[in-house]
Amino acid sequence: MKLRTLSLVLCIAAITPFANAKTLSVKTETGNIQVKTIAEGLENIWGMAFLPDGSMLVTERRGRMRIVSADGKVGEPLAGLPEIYAQGQGGLLDVVLAPDFTSSKKIYFSYSEPGKGGNSTAVSFATLNGNKLGNVTRVFSQQPKIDSGAHFGSRLVWAPDGTLFITLGDRYSEKDKAQTLDNHQGKVVRINADGTVPKDNPFVKTPGALPEIWSYGHRNMQGAAINPITKELWTGEHGPQGGDELNIDRAAKNYGWPVITYGENYGGGKIGEGTHKAGMEQPNYKWVPSIATAGFIFYTGDKFPQWKNNILLTSLKDKTFVRLVVDGEKITKEERSLAKELDQRLRHVVQGPDGLVYLVTDESKAKIYQLSPQ
Repeated sequence: MKLRTLSLVLCIAAITPFANAKTLSVKTETGNIQVKTIAEGLENIWGMAFLPDGSMLVTERRGRMRIVSADGKVGEPLAGLPEIYAQGQGGLLDVVLAPDFTSSKKIYFSYSEPGKGGNSTAVSFATLNGNKLGNVTRVFSQQPKIDSGAHFGSRLVWAPDGTLFITLGDRYSEKDKAQTLDNHQGKVVRINADGTVPKDNPFVKTPGALPEIWSYGHRNMQGAAINPITKELWTGEHGPQGGDELNIDRAAKNYGWPVITYGENYGGGKIGEGTHKAGMEQPNYKWVPSIATAGFIFYTGDKFPQWKNNILLTSLKDKTFVRLVVDGEKITKEERSLAKELDQRLRHVVQGPDGLVYLVTDESKAKIYQLSPQ
């Protein structure tokens, strides 16, 4: 297949053969890479998780979950999903394997759940059995439900201690609730795998506070990952018009939305009180103007040695793949690439068991890309 050479910025080892793969050659700061299209025929991919056999469990926002084989074949939708509100920004969202998946066959997934009063983000687990989900059990439901099609979050991240972090949006029309603890709008919550509340959550003993809450003052977090060095949670957050944020997400902290922000109203106009206020956290890193940050990971593989423990981050509006160099708690460098050449809204990035990097796109004709060293 003829390769098209692009002048860009990135790096990754052995290339897995995929049927009908389309390949680009990309020059980056850290060496040349190949970008392969390994799967097509999907719609608005939101989440992806690798299964032990190398196949990929993929969610489509319209309410379908599929298995994509290791050679790129797209399977039929899995049966057994609960009712899903698949409108606006809502639908089937993230998916992760349970830490004990090998023995339990459990997966966890987030979705917008319809119900009395509107809809909200919910999380369920299920047992994966061939092309069917069984024993579907809801372990979390964002409260209260809102009649809105916007700002659902939501990423799922396992903490080292086996608890589950869930990022939740402010639902757009309810942004002021991000500052109060009697609801789940604009919050990170932390639960046990069975849905119970960890006894060491920060607001368990706070009168009037929902005990699941870990942190608050967020807008719409669609990225989250555990730092492999510090073992702390980092979250990525959509600003309004400008002001996307990357935060080190710590217990009981208030991240300011909508009182402080580096963004402004759509079309212009101040939001809140400015960019700083006592008792409210500053972003660890920010983008002004906004790039519409989405999923990200800390790269821990060996195929891209120059990327070790770097953040690899996707964006929607800017159609950009970003590498952030991390030194302790500080971002020391930002490198952007693959933006205009792919011309795709990038929803998430996943590290494969082979140490390669995989990108998924939020398009009506969505694709899965594999990045590998040339």
